[in-house]
Amino acid sequence: MESSAVAKSKPLLLMTPALIPAALAAIAFVLLFGEPLRWLANDWWNDPEAGHGLLLAPVAVWLAWKAGILQDARPARVAGAVCLVGAVVLRYASGLAAEIYTTRMSALGALIGLVLFWFGWRQLRHWTLPLLLLGLSVPLPSLITTTLALPLQFKASAMGAALLDWRHVPVQLTGNVILLPGHRLFVTEACSGLRSLTALLSLGVLIAGLWLTMPATRVLLVFMAIPVAILINAVRVFLTGFLVFFVSPELGEGFMHMTEGWLMFVIAFGILGGIAWTLTKGEGWWRRKRAEPNA
Repeated sequence: MESSAVAKSKPLLLMTPALIPAALAAIAFVLLFGEPLRWLANDWWNDPEAGHGLLLAPVAVWLAWKAGILQDARPARVAGAVCLVGAVVLRYASGLAAEIYTTRMSALGALIGLVLFWFGWRQLRHWTLPLLLLGLSVPLPSLITTTLALPLQFKASAMGAALLDWRHVPVQLTGNVILLPGHRLFVTEACSGLRSLTALLSLGVLIAGLWLTMPATRVLLVFMAIPVAILINAVRVFLTGFLVFFVSPELGEGFMHMTEGWLMFVIAFGILGGIAWTLTKGEGWWRRKRAEPNA
C-alpha cells in the first residue's frame, strides 16, 4: 500500500518543480507591469477614446485560449530572453520619461518574450491575431491622436457641408465650422471620427482574422475600414446639420447626438461586415478557379 501511494504521488512531485519557473515569471510580470496595466484598464473604463479596449482585450484572451498551445511548440530561449530584457529596459526608460504609451507597449513586448521563451516562434505566429488585438487595445499617444484629429475634422466638415449643399440646404463652411441660417455647427475633435476609425480598424483586424484566410483580402478589409469610417462620419455630420435645420436645434446635441453616433457606427460595422462577406465569396471563387486545372 505504501509503495502504491508513493507511485501515485510521483507525477505531482515531478510537476511541481516545472511550475515554479512559470509562477515566478507570472509574479515578476505583475510586479513590473501591473501598474501600467492597471492604469490602462482605468482608461478603458473612463476614456471614451479608449473604450474599445474593453471589447478587444477579453476577445484576445478568449481567442488565445481557444487556439491553445501547439503540441510541437519548441521554445526559443535566446530570442525570448532578448525580447524580455528589451521589454524591461523599455519599461523603466519610458517610466522615467513618463511616456505612457511605450510603458504599456512594453508589457505587450514582455508578453511576446514570454511566449517565445516558453513556446517559440510557431506559437507566436499561432497567436498573431490575439496579440494584434491586444496591441490595438492600447490607446494611441495624444500627440498622434491630436495630429490625426485635425485633418479628420476638416474632412468631415467639408464632406458634410457638400452633402448639405447637395440637399439644397444653404450652408457655408469655415474650417471646421458649418454655418446654417440661424445655426452654427462645430465639428469638434470628438466629432472628427477618430474614435470610430480606431474602433473600425480594430474590428476589421478581428473580422479579417476570423473570417478571411488570404493575406491580400485581410489587408484589403483592414484598409477598407478607413474610407468607411470617414464616409460614415461625414454622413453623421450631414444628418446633424439636416435635422438641426429642418427639425430642431436640440437634435444636434445631447442624448440624440450620441444616439445618432452609435447608430452610424452600427451601420459602419454592417458595411464592413458586408465587405468581409463579399471578400469571403471572392476567396472561394479564387480557390475554385485555381483548382480547375487540376480537376
